Amino acid sequence: MAAKFTAHGAEATHPVSRAATDLGSPASSHLLASPPAAPNAPASATPRGRRGGPPAGPGDGAPAPHARRQTGLVFAGLILAVLISALDQTIVSTALPTIVGDLQGLDHLSWVITAYLLTSTIGLPIYGKLGDLLGRKNIFVFAIAVFLAGSALSGQAHSMTELITYRAIQGVGGGGLIIGAQAIIGDIVSARDRGRYMGLIGAAFGLASVSGPLLGGYLTEYWSWRWIFYINLPLGLIALAVIITSLHLPTRSGPRPPLDYVGAVLLAVISAALVMLTSWGGTTYAWTSPTILWLGAAAVAGIAVFIPVELRTAEPILPLQLFRNRNFLVCTLVGLSVGLAMFGSISYLPTFLQMVNGASATMSGLMMLPMTAGVLITSIGTGQLISRTGKYKIYPILGAAVMIIGLLLLSRISNTTPYWFTALGMFVLGLGIGALMQNLVLIVQNSVPAQNMGTGVSSANYFRQMGGSLGIAVFGSFFIKRLNDQVGDAPAQAAGVLRNGVNSISPSELKMLPAPVRDFIAQAFGDALPPIFLLGIPALGAGLIMTLFIKQIPLSETARVHLGDAEQEPTAR
Repeated sequence: MAAKFTAHGAEATHPVSRAATDLGSPASSHLLASPPAAPNAPASATPRGRRGGPPAGPGDGAPAPHARRQTGLVFAGLILAVLISALDQTIVSTALPTIVGDLQGLDHLSWVITAYLLTSTIGLPIYGKLGDLLGRKNIFVFAIAVFLAGSALSGQAHSMTELITYRAIQGVGGGGLIIGAQAIIGDIVSARDRGRYMGLIGAAFGLASVSGPLLGGYLTEYWSWRWIFYINLPLGLIALAVIITSLHLPTRSGPRPPLDYVGAVLLAVISAALVMLTSWGGTTYAWTSPTILWLGAAAVAGIAVFIPVELRTAEPILPLQLFRNRNFLVCTLVGLSVGLAMFGSISYLPTFLQMVNGASATMSGLMMLPMTAGVLITSIGTGQLISRTGKYKIYPILGAAVMIIGLLLLSRISNTTPYWFTALGMFVLGLGIGALMQNLVLIVQNSVPAQNMGTGVSSANYFRQMGGSLGIAVFGSFFIKRLNDQVGDAPAQAAGVLRNGVNSISPSELKMLPAPVRDFIAQAFGDALPPIFLLGIPALGAGLIMTLFIKQIPLSETARVHLGDAEQEPTAR
């Protein structure tokens, strides 16, 4: 989707589809062999293990050493699953020009990304609900298996139609990987300790954002573009083997609860309409075209039918009573506003680095290392601090404020700006992202009722992804308009080059143009793009205000499932 808003041939990493699914949740209480601690139980009420108090006994909150080792092994498998899911969103973009040349399908280029985004978005709330109702392990194993099948088929594609179809299958599995991984973490790790694990998940995303384009470029150049999909297979198979052999969660007993098929279908229709509207609006079709208006009408009509259906359903796919929960509502709205501002802004940084600074797709990935460093520092650092102190409210507040400073810095860059200043803006923005995004997950996990944990967190994630899609569409339209205005008075020698539109020029083509034309186009991009970052500040400002209303609820120090105990249950698997 983001490919449509970048110069032709520029790296088109879709940050929404790689970063907006990094939420998860613990399992529902009725899946467990014993009742869990209340989400708002004071963390200091029953100090355990290393935090003081009596030594942990067999039934106490601190896991036995063998259980801790097993938790580490399971977490290694979960990290691999998260890594291949995050990597898949960045590794494909570098290979897209080669794929188009091989399979001959330029007109369908954007669907290689949109097909995955569409099916993975639809799957987010569905995976969350199924995990609540049917248990985490089997649903997660299913997601890995489908993702690997889609990867293997994508590597075998012989036409763009096949590739798009297989990418859609891959998305069906991908929608459940990160949700499932963090849901299982929510089961086997106490809320107090969960921050450090969430920080490592954030670190995996940061590494994928940098290594993806580099690895994709290397595999495409020296092996084959098909290996950008095949590389998922060994990593995914290891993750699958670890989860099957090491993860033992209590299973649900009693009759199977009813599934909300009608709600799932309606949510799929709404999601499809919104994803295609934001993918096509302002680019493939004008915002006022009949196609876009019909998609908007379909989304509105779907929502109008969806709400009463969910109010009457015994086990709704999206329980509307969750919006009465203050922290869930605040974190959902903050995620929506931050997704709109963040993804609508940073998705154009590779375009700036390639078209203005003259970097290659691979080099632009390296040049974005400062942002990744910022994310790693605060994602891991705040996770450690939360685990030590039990306090989390301050970090989303600081994260939103620091992100605003980062966007202000990036709004000052131009075609004459030295790289160190751009790097500083990216680093500051990364610091804010790392302090905010993962910690919103922890707050929602700790605030919603246990029986709706999976549904609540995956739903908050869903709204953030929708905000990101809308941000990319709206900001992209604004950027294209500004860019066209900048080249409106192009010199005569550039007129021939620009007859198909400035957005049709790739970075490699730009380098071959005469110096005056090249400098003119680079300046046009340099003048048109930076104001985009200012557009995100009002949304982030609203998010900053909303973070002030987050309620600090003590984090439980007791894990809801102890792996050492679970594997001894007769019904565990």
